[in-house]
Amino acid sequence: MAKSISGRNEPPILPEFQAYLADRELAPANQISFLAYWVNRYFRYAERYDVYASDYNESAILGFLKDLRVDKRIKDWQPVQADDALKLYYFHYLGKKRADRPAVDVSSSQDLKAEMVSLIRLKHYSYSTEQTYLQWVDRFEAYLEHMDKKLLNADSSDLKHFLSHIAVKRQVASSTQNQAFNALLFLFKHILKRSVDDIDTTVRAKRGVKLPVVLTVDEVRRLFENMDGKERLMAELLYGSGFRLMELARLRVKDIDFAAKTIFVRSGKGDKDRSTILPGAVIDRLKEHLNEVKAIHNNDLTAGHGAVHLPDALERKYPSAAKEWGWQYVFPAVNLSVDPRTGIVRRHHVSDSSIQSAMKTAVRKAGILKQATVHTFRHSFATHLLMSGVNIREVQDLLGHKNVDTTMIYTHVLRTMTNAPKSPLDSLMQKKQ
Repeated sequence: MAKSISGRNEPPILPEFQAYLADRELAPANQISFLAYWVNRYFRYAERYDVYASDYNESAILGFLKDLRVDKRIKDWQPVQADDALKLYYFHYLGKKRADRPAVDVSSSQDLKAEMVSLIRLKHYSYSTEQTYLQWVDRFEAYLEHMDKKLLNADSSDLKHFLSHIAVKRQVASSTQNQAFNALLFLFKHILKRSVDDIDTTVRAKRGVKLPVVLTVDEVRRLFENMDGKERLMAELLYGSGFRLMELARLRVKDIDFAAKTIFVRSGKGDKDRSTILPGAVIDRLKEHLNEVKAIHNNDLTAGHGAVHLPDALERKYPSAAKEWGWQYVFPAVNLSVDPRTGIVRRHHVSDSSIQSAMKTAVRKAGILKQATVHTFRHSFATHLLMSGVNIREVQDLLGHKNVDTTMIYTHVLRTMTNAPKSPLDSLMQKKQ
């Protein structure tokens, strides 16, 4: 017996619906039982008004959601969760189970893309992921047009041919082809509701094992000497804490613990949290920087702005939190901008391109010939920790790697930088002398 919403051991609500959501990863695992609860609650509502629960009745659903919003016992974010639950149930679960209606009620590719955007946001994917997925759908649609075929009629063979085409004809990198595959698999699995058979027969772009580019300690020092101000502070945190680029860009004030010399990374890769090192060398300058950021935030508040973007559930549950100091970005953008999803004018975090541009300039000025990027700081962080004797498991935790095998790649780099075998030519020359 499963534990219900009330906390008592009771049979799970709508177990097949819950299994469907879990199997297709349409919702976070800890929300699935709540989504089933709202659907079941709507069923009871529909029964009172002689509405067939198996039919999608928009007026009944709107009435149900309206009743929730005026109920003082219901928190303001719960009607939104209930609305999400009913969309998942009718447009996805019943769309899969019932043969008498299309999986998605669309009449054009634009409707299909709008449905895709809706589900991407329901699953809380980032805006950059949303844009990338839509770009691949556009490219796939253009490819199909050359074949005199519509996107709405695409099947698994079309997907395989397209992936083979970009691998063989376009010669894209393996990571790019995987990106295309993930985007179009999302389209087929969640929107078109069509199975993708024999995908293993697709020609895939191959990538051999590559060692990461790592800077020496002296090269890192030279880079810093060619940076200043905010750009240098960001670079020092990338190297000193092992951040990924967007983890640093999205860092919030509340996630810095100066007393414990710890920084908390929220919703990193794989939507995982972790903690990492706050380098003592940057503490004073970071505090000065935050004083400047706070002054900017206060000016934004005075001008009627100052509300930062929050994850959807938090924004609904704590609507006033967006203006609180602790939730502000440590490295905000220079200018206010319009949020592309909500239309709200707010100050976003610093752009990834500005950090990359500063890094590229510093590499050139320092005369470093290695193909060093912002991510090279993270590789150097891990390698230099191992060189100083830090246990590989601890490095794994600091980097947020799920598997220690991923971290082991740095041991290969370490061997080339410390204990490289002596060349037989050197031995020969020494004997000759």
